[in-house]
Amino acid sequence: MTDNVVIDVRGMTKRFGALTAVNGIDLQVRQGEVYGFLGPNGSGKTTFIRMLCGLLAADAGEGTCLDFDVIRESESIKRQVGYMTQRFSFYEDLSIIENLDFVARMYGVSNRRAAVHESIERLGLAGRQKQLAGELSGGWKQRLALAACLIHNPRLLLLDEPTAGVDPKARRDFWEQIHELAGQGLTFLISTHYMDEAERCDRLAYLSYGNLLTSGTAAEVIAGAQLTTWLASGPNLQVIARQLRTKPGVGQAVAFGARLHVSGTEALRLEQAIAPFRTEPYSWQQINPGLEDVFIHLMGNSKDNYQA
Repeated sequence: MTDNVVIDVRGMTKRFGALTAVNGIDLQVRQGEVYGFLGPNGSGKTTFIRMLCGLLAADAGEGTCLDFDVIRESESIKRQVGYMTQRFSFYEDLSIIENLDFVARMYGVSNRRAAVHESIERLGLAGRQKQLAGELSGGWKQRLALAACLIHNPRLLLLDEPTAGVDPKARRDFWEQIHELAGQGLTFLISTHYMDEAERCDRLAYLSYGNLLTSGTAAEVIAGAQLTTWLASGPNLQVIARQLRTKPGVGQAVAFGARLHVSGTEALRLEQAIAPFRTEPYSWQQINPGLEDVFIHLMGNSKDNYQA
């Protein structure tokens, strides 16, 4: 594998009639990397992931995944990839151990009992192995899904919004497990909507309406946006936000809890726009933009690819 690159694809494209769901995307992911895949619903994340693991045929593009040709050797890729879908997709009237045994059978895992036992121990499921899947909470269902992904010892995990609907503690525990596995050399491509999860990734890619808008480390993505951001606090901030959104130089005025983030790409025009509002009882300070500021900015400047 050249320079430990696990995914190396160029020009990946998928069309559904007049809609281009994925538009010429290039992506490189290295071994042991946790790579975050971000973007709004309908941005093409799931479609791209399904093309990588051979569930969808690309209309254009080339490259390799796990050293196999991503177009012609999809069956070989499937055997070495674990794919975790957005929805819980196991038999709810079977127990944890029965579900894992079924998955192991599907993959033709040798020494199946030992593999199932190891997977149960690895994900801390031993005390619940006889519990029906349908009785599990969201966090435990997530653990079962991850255990199933790992049962055939894949080299790459493709996780599609794996923590949607899971409580904060379960999300934190899940990410600790992810980084532990990555430290053992397993590679991850993970789609998410959560900015705190994005910050846990080694590198990020942001898709919008099928197009790759930016990629890199969190720091590189933030620097590349060239945003200036001001933080405002005080009463009736929504009234000020509505007024600011009409001003030249203001790209966005977004509530962050009880405060307001006002951003733009032209620092001088932005400062001129907020000047009339910098009076008592309001407090203003310039801050470093965060990932969420950047992604709201990128989303606001991207064009919808839907064609009715």
